[in-house]
Amino acid sequence: MDKNLLHGAHTALVTPFQDGAVDFADLHSLLDRQLKGGVSGVVPCGTTGESPTLSKEEHLKVIQETIEHIAGKVPVIAGTGANSTREAVYLTQKADELGADAFLLVAPYYNKPSQEGLLAHFGALAKITEKPIVLYSIPSRCGIEISTSTVQKLREKYPHICALKEAGGKSSKVSETLCSLDEDFVVLSGDDGLTLPFIACGAKGVISVASNLLPEVVSELVTHALSGNTEQARSIHLDNYALFTNLFCEPNPVPVKTVMHLKGILHSPEVRLPLTPPSSDSFDLLEKIAANLSI
Repeated sequence: MDKNLLHGAHTALVTPFQDGAVDFADLHSLLDRQLKGGVSGVVPCGTTGESPTLSKEEHLKVIQETIEHIAGKVPVIAGTGANSTREAVYLTQKADELGADAFLLVAPYYNKPSQEGLLAHFGALAKITEKPIVLYSIPSRCGIEISTSTVQKLREKYPHICALKEAGGKSSKVSETLCSLDEDFVVLSGDDGLTLPFIACGAKGVISVASNLLPEVVSELVTHALSGNTEQARSIHLDNYALFTNLFCEPNPVPVKTVMHLKGILHSPEVRLPLTPPSSDSFDLLEKIAANLSI
């Protein structure tokens, strides 16, 4: 595996909807914007892609359409995690057959497994593919953290478990992981507002929500940060920090879809229940954000 495959700015793609169905025309347009914006990779069917409310058929179709449209220009890191190990195995096997370059595997949510359960869950997934696996730790949504010890054990047994998307909000977890794992192990930020601090601690990029809107900006931020151009990276970070924060004024991806619609990137801001449109106060904020974005 090319150890740089997972470095850079990767977009956690929204899944466009129109009248209850996936809008594949909008998905293709979004992918074209990402390629033009210079992102390092794309991630269909993660949290931002509303994967829990996609049927298995929709889930795999979004991955397939993404792979076919991207056509090898950048890596496709398919979100194939689930709270059921059996479902995650099925999705990962099928996405592997479709040609995904790597997999983003979230910690099982709601079930609240022990660390032993996580070892068994991710081990079962690692056994069915030889492609790179990115573990995804997001305690605020899953109720559990993938511990550094668990990551170590998985990495030792399955070398293609080679990265962690860290969305726990702590730079100390990045430092702990990189102090404990081998030098080729990759940490990626799961929060746009923490990309620069995480890279300062040794992370190699971000799986970004904001790059759905601003692929050039996020790509430039990460490129400068990884190249050691600290002043340039800090300037971009501070200029966009309010946006990075305000895109979480409601549960993700409600805000980013709303702004994308207001800017004409999506035909519809539609999300699926149990997500709902933004409150009037949030909408007013997002409308101001959209008005100030020159895209």
